[in-house]
Order: sequence, then C-alpha cells, then structure tokens
Amino acid sequence: MNISIKRINEEFASIPLPQYATEGSAGMDVYATVDKNVEIAPGAIAMVPTNLSIALPKGYECQVRSRSGLAAKNGIFALNAPGTIDSDYRGEIKVILANFGKEPFVIQTGDRIAQLVIAQYESINWNEVDSLDETARGDGGFGSTGV
Repeated sequence: MNISIKRINEEFASIPLPQYATEGSAGMDVYATVDKNVEIAPGAIAMVPTNLSIALPKGYECQVRSRSGLAAKNGIFALNAPGTIDSDYRGEIKVILANFGKEPFVIQTGDRIAQLVIAQYESINWNEVDSLDETARGDGGFGSTGV
C-alpha cells in the first residue's frame, strides 16, 4: 500500500520518514522534530511534533502507539494510545507523551518517540433493537471470567 506523506518544514528534512525497524514489525517508528530539547517532568505531559502529515485512504486509520522500550525503561507512554489519525485529517501528526517514570525525560530532535500502525476499519450503521441474542457469557464482564 502506498500512502502520501508530506514534510511540513524542510528544516527537518534529514529526519527519517516513519520506518519499520525489522521485517516483521507491525509498527513504524516515528521521530521527534523539536526546535529545542523538550524535558518531560515526572507526571507531566508533552505534545511532541513529528513534522509530518499524511493522506490515508478512506477506510483506514493510523494508530499512534507507545514504544515498548520507552515505556519499560523510562515510563514514557503515548498517553491516548492507541491514538487515531483519521483518513480525512491533514494536519501535523503530534504525539502526546506522558512521563510515568520517576526521573525527567528529555526528547531531542530525531528521537524515536512512538510507533504508527496503519489499520483498516469498517464504518457501520446502528440498528436499534429491543433485545439482543443470548450468549453463554451474557452480561458478565469486568473480571467475571476469572483472573
């Protein structure tokens, strides 16, 4: 699949486009493009620019997800992961990062800050009814199937 991507500012032209780290990767690493280093204090949130905008085909979304290494080693998470970039959005992709670690974390231009996963979805119409079909599980949820 080919997707159109645009750099917003040529100042960051040396920063790679999102790319897969390995042949089997589902997510593409996306890179920070900040004018100066951004420090995220413990408990703080920062919106980090990527200098990229994309044009997805209708029926597709781009999911923004945390990088496991940042999460495990530093407590840095993409806050609303998976965040969704809709097919009709043409603005800059920005990643909302939160620091759940105990130390400040510094983001520099070129740092890999998140992963992007392209996913197909279905648009639906609701069919309101008076009752639903029965299942063995019924309304059991929130731990009802055990630990």
